[in-house]
Amino acid sequence: MRSARSVVVVLVVALVGAPGALAGQDGVGYTLEQAVAGRAAYDRACAECHLGTMEGSFEAPELAGPNFVRYWGGRSVGELIEVATTMPPDAEGSLGEAVYASIVAYILSRNGLAPGATDLTVEAAGVLADLTGEPVEIEAAVSEGDSAAEDEEEGGSRGRVGTFTYTPVERFRPVTEQELVDPDPGDWLMYRRTYDGWGHSPLAQIDRDNVSDLRLAWVWAMDDGTNQPTPLVRDGILYLTHPMNTIQALDARDGTLLWEYRRDFPEDFRALGFSTLRSIAILGDKLFVPTKDAAMVALDARTGEVVWETQVADYRQGYTNVAGPIVARGRVINGINGCQRFYEESCFITAHDAETGKELWRTLTIARPGEPGDDTWGGIPFELRGGVDAWITGSYDPVLDLIYWGTAQAKPWVPASRGMTVKDAALYSNSTLALSPDDGRIVWHRQHVPGEALDLDESFEQVLIDRDGRKLLFTIGKHGILWKLDRETGRFLAHKETVFQNVFDRIDPQTGDVTYRADIANAKVGEWISVCPSTAGGHNWPAMGVSPEANALVIPLSQSCLNISGREVALERGSGGTAADRSWEEMPGTDGKLGKLAAYDIDTLEELWSVEQRAAFLTSALTTAGGLVFAGDVDRWFRAYDVRTGEVLWETRLGTSVQGFPVSFTVDGAQYVAVSTGLGGGSPRNVPRDVSPDIRHPRTGNALYVFRLPPG
Repeated sequence: MRSARSVVVVLVVALVGAPGALAGQDGVGYTLEQAVAGRAAYDRACAECHLGTMEGSFEAPELAGPNFVRYWGGRSVGELIEVATTMPPDAEGSLGEAVYASIVAYILSRNGLAPGATDLTVEAAGVLADLTGEPVEIEAAVSEGDSAAEDEEEGGSRGRVGTFTYTPVERFRPVTEQELVDPDPGDWLMYRRTYDGWGHSPLAQIDRDNVSDLRLAWVWAMDDGTNQPTPLVRDGILYLTHPMNTIQALDARDGTLLWEYRRDFPEDFRALGFSTLRSIAILGDKLFVPTKDAAMVALDARTGEVVWETQVADYRQGYTNVAGPIVARGRVINGINGCQRFYEESCFITAHDAETGKELWRTLTIARPGEPGDDTWGGIPFELRGGVDAWITGSYDPVLDLIYWGTAQAKPWVPASRGMTVKDAALYSNSTLALSPDDGRIVWHRQHVPGEALDLDESFEQVLIDRDGRKLLFTIGKHGILWKLDRETGRFLAHKETVFQNVFDRIDPQTGDVTYRADIANAKVGEWISVCPSTAGGHNWPAMGVSPEANALVIPLSQSCLNISGREVALERGSGGTAADRSWEEMPGTDGKLGKLAAYDIDTLEELWSVEQRAAFLTSALTTAGGLVFAGDVDRWFRAYDVRTGEVLWETRLGTSVQGFPVSFTVDGAQYVAVSTGLGGGSPRNVPRDVSPDIRHPRTGNALYVFRLPPG
């Protein structure tokens, strides 16, 4: 059963439909002044996810245009206001009644309702009818005084941009390509430390016997926004990525700030979806930063000064970056995000020259007309093929000289909404792509779930392991199915269901081919489908870690279920989006334990141990040569587990939810462990908030916490 609250929350996640006229007003009114105030409030509280254009991004729906008009026409304005008060995520009801009413007034003005003489109130209940659908011209400016005052607030940094070098990094050693292949044990030079995606530290100073003595060394407050960073560490200098593309260099011994770079965004830019950037990359003396406004920037690692900048895509069409690049053979390789709208440009992976920023190649993740895979899109024109984002950083095998990158699902989420069926595979969605770093050519692909139908993408980490003379690749997506492939050919070898799933009637043990349940395969627009797992996972962006000692993959998992109903979408340029109503509930048989951390044997895929708990895990798994695995959760706990058994050996509770990618490094011979606390995000945050409201945490608290053993 869907709770009443779930249905209300889910409406704002998928306000989509087909073209039509929203009808006029029946006891619904607002004033011009209220809409102007609503515009300013919208820019502050809503535009990060729904965009300044109101086109929506990622899980945030469009709030103006034909799809919004069709859905809300004839509905009560009171229902729209009730939905609005559930926002923003992690802070519902926090804006105040007058602000919510003004934001709704602005939304109505953008959808053609003319202003009147009386303010809209949160008690309004009239029916939306007779609207023109044409935006009303309103005064959108916010006074310069207000803006300046906001920029000068304590801790306010959005108005302060550029590079600020306080102490240049002295004695910096440029990072060589060989060091990326075989890094110093005390450094953390890329997303999962090594090209193979292990997330494993070879450091063993902190081990099973002494981890109970781990103490806080220092903490550094971070900017507000969606926070899921991976710190990089080079020779005791820690490079930290904040929300909205602020990069800082800190002394890793004590957290002293050395320099910072703050992105100067275009005036018409609003953050697209999440403000997070999960990682950056390093080569030579440069840091490579993919930006929220779809550019690639190289910074001097000594000072933070910009070396070069290249625009990769048009942020006005929704393109953005949430994952970081990898650097291989002098190429900065990056996957773009924000491709749910219908535009001809499609999603893609690019390579840029590390010295100059020049684009060397671009590989589209959606098959073009006349190319292999074109016939898998059900005859839909290329400009109406949405999604297939490359939103998680890939891996690289320097011996095979292949890049491995995962891709997301086609959009809208439900095949009927995109004018297709599950029999239309929609290449290269939900796939692992093996790419040549020379020219971006797809050497092979493995589509894990063709024609994906439930917002359960397979776009996550690609883990490379050599066993008994065979080169393997492991990956796992939201279905919670661990896939084992031959990474030379893409051939399926085995799979393991890590959580309960009822999406597929059958998974062929020889080929890995999946067969959808009949009701999923036949679902029409407006029909509700109930499935497990939910859009939070199975598995999501919190990456697995590899333990050579335990011969195990340690994977953060999630146990919840989903109700989803696709909506009608205008199949026209500029439309698209995610287009579904959703709600969530606990997974049967779990006793309400949403979080699961489990270890799987690399050879047999047998589950070796698991930890299940009420709180969802929101960090990657960091394994170490000290026999440990570190992980954190939404309930503020950061723990060290015995990698052989899952036993908790140490724990501490931090300021807010523990969220991001823990790393380990050395400075002056001492081993440190760093982890971030964070707020914001998509389903991994939204589902626990809805299903486990008993778990509460502060609405602020983004920070980096750094731990070490006591000296001596």
